[in-house]
Amino acid sequence: PEPPEGGWGWVVMLAAMWCNGAVFGIQNSCGVLFVSMLRLFGSSDDKQLVFKTAWVSSLSMGMVFFCSPIVSIFTDLFGCRKVAVIGAAVGLVGLLSSSFVSTIEPLYFTYGIVFACGCSFAYQPSLVILGHYFKKRLGLVNGIVTAGSSLFTVSLPFLLRVLIDSVDLFNTLRVLCILMFVLFLAGFTYRPLVPNTKDKEGGKKGKFKLPPAKKICNFSVFKVLSYRIWALGIPAALFGYFVPYVHLMNHVKERFGDSVPEEVLLLCLGITSGVGRLIFGRVADYIPGAKKIYLQVASFFFIGLMSMMIPLCNVFGALVAVCLFMGLFDGCFICIMAPIAFELVGAEDVSQAIGFLLGLMSVPMTVGPPIAGLLRDKLGTYDVAFYLAGVPPLIGGAILCFIPWVHERQKLKERAKPVDGETTEKMLENESTLVSDTTEKPAKELDSGF
Repeated sequence: PEPPEGGWGWVVMLAAMWCNGAVFGIQNSCGVLFVSMLRLFGSSDDKQLVFKTAWVSSLSMGMVFFCSPIVSIFTDLFGCRKVAVIGAAVGLVGLLSSSFVSTIEPLYFTYGIVFACGCSFAYQPSLVILGHYFKKRLGLVNGIVTAGSSLFTVSLPFLLRVLIDSVDLFNTLRVLCILMFVLFLAGFTYRPLVPNTKDKEGGKKGKFKLPPAKKICNFSVFKVLSYRIWALGIPAALFGYFVPYVHLMNHVKERFGDSVPEEVLLLCLGITSGVGRLIFGRVADYIPGAKKIYLQVASFFFIGLMSMMIPLCNVFGALVAVCLFMGLFDGCFICIMAPIAFELVGAEDVSQAIGFLLGLMSVPMTVGPPIAGLLRDKLGTYDVAFYLAGVPPLIGGAILCFIPWVHERQKLKERAKPVDGETTEKMLENESTLVSDTTEKPAKELDSGF
């Protein structure tokens, strides 16, 4: 059916906005939780404390993306509402169980895997359901929904700091469970307007029959060379992407002590990330075809450069400026993911193309922060970790530069194929007419001779 462009869709939009805010607000505020975990579980004898603690937040963010291909399949099979509600319930159980641990190791499972998997299953349906209710206003609605994560990223660090100082880390996690419970209720608003695969296959009989494997996992997107380069370049750029979110708070505490409000840095990242999404999302509309990739190239260049500048900032104001620029280009990188996927693989395959890419992104986003923590434990400072975190975005950006050229060549080849076919047909027609002419001519001569 044609999207209603409003009505109940506005309620769905608010629910999806809460989902973006709750999931990525908690994930992006992990730096505040990280400092508290170091203080709570740390001891002077543990020489790998930062390395081990970094795995909690790193696993959590990595699993959100790692589950994306699986979530896209489940959403196609069972619909947005069921997947979102069950995902929020699992996330709530994971977060609540994280508040009852006594050592750091159980958090790898409860917070890093169970909570993150629940977040992933709740998050992806919130993007899919918007297309059921909006078409003409989808850009506007997507902008409002993704702004939810920026809004929560701006406000949540300050709330977490107040809660941790007053009621400790474990009770703070229990308070965060309220966000997940509201997310659980929000999932019930995802009333489907498009039937899912279960409904289509079952029909009136109510029997559910799995569709062919090719429909469930559409690996044909990897036949597109420009998509393969994109799926290589983006993960290559992200080895250092999540390092500032995890370690920046602790770096500021070590360098400046308690004299500066380190939560202001997350505030700067959140505000300018929201602004970047609105500005560059609009700019991308005026850039034709796959040339939108150059926006991501520029964003990775500046993100890498800003990461390298963090150790050079001996004044807190300089760090604020760095975070403002980093957030702006972070918003640029995120907001044009879907438009680029659409350009590279087309509308039919765009959902699973994004799902596969998010799954590939999970690996570098998971291993980057623990490696930075290991370097901090070995060297006693974060300087080398932040310098190295700036290198992968530069490499990934260089890889992405080839995509517009490759994509244009692919399009030229596709255009040439039907032209060649027409030319061959015309040649065959001309040849057949020549043959018929030459056979008719002697026959006429013979007739005239007799």
